[in-house]
Amino acid sequence: MDELTIGKKPFSSRLLLGTGKFSSPKHMEDAIIKSESEIITVAVRRIDFNQENDPFTQIITPDKFTFLPNTSGARTASEAVRCAEIARTLSGNDFVKLEVTPEQNHLMPDPIETLEAAKQLVRLGFHVLPYIHADPILAKKLEDIGCAAVMPLGSPIGSNQGIQTELFIKLIIEQATVPVIIDAGLGSPSHASKAMECGADAVLVNTAIATAQNPAAMAEAFKLATIAGRNAYLAGLAPEKETAEASSPLTGFLH
Repeated sequence: MDELTIGKKPFSSRLLLGTGKFSSPKHMEDAIIKSESEIITVAVRRIDFNQENDPFTQIITPDKFTFLPNTSGARTASEAVRCAEIARTLSGNDFVKLEVTPEQNHLMPDPIETLEAAKQLVRLGFHVLPYIHADPILAKKLEDIGCAAVMPLGSPIGSNQGIQTELFIKLIIEQATVPVIIDAGLGSPSHASKAMECGADAVLVNTAIATAQNPAAMAEAFKLATIAGRNAYLAGLAPEKETAEASSPLTGFLH
């Protein structure tokens, strides 16, 4: 069976789902169900673990999903580590999506603070999934210190521009021995399929699903696109060519 493994934990779905920007908890729940995602990420600052009716804890139950808290909003390594420790204390979960974005106008990840936070979190026993630029050098350093996966961006968060970093993502994939999950900027199912065709192990999608006219239907479309892209990659894509080539032979068939 073609499973995704993160931190020795196997998953059948290769579509991770973010939970920001949904217009209602009902739309979020319907999208999660249709996506068949097993890993759901939520910003720690948006959850009230002590409130019984918190929509996130009501919907993202540990018996059905792997809860992936993220450190969205952290501007420094120390803020990210503090955020992750709070999430683990309240949820009992060692998984964390590491985000360090000091400039809120463009939300680009800080490579220096991200690496420092990752070092600390790995030492503290976390399964760290860092959100990074599509930087092959940084990705390898994060892998070498013990991160469970790396999450290079396709394009800026929420931009829906698709994969603008394909060359660098392919370099990351070629050298990686941990899962490579494309995070940020995937705006259509075809973008997710393209990421998987490139050899990515998984994709994370939020804005494109949450802000669609029909989030549940879009979630299903992304699910199918992710599966199709993965199957195409495993089947072995035919190479691109600069010139035309007939699909049927041009000699011999009249004799």
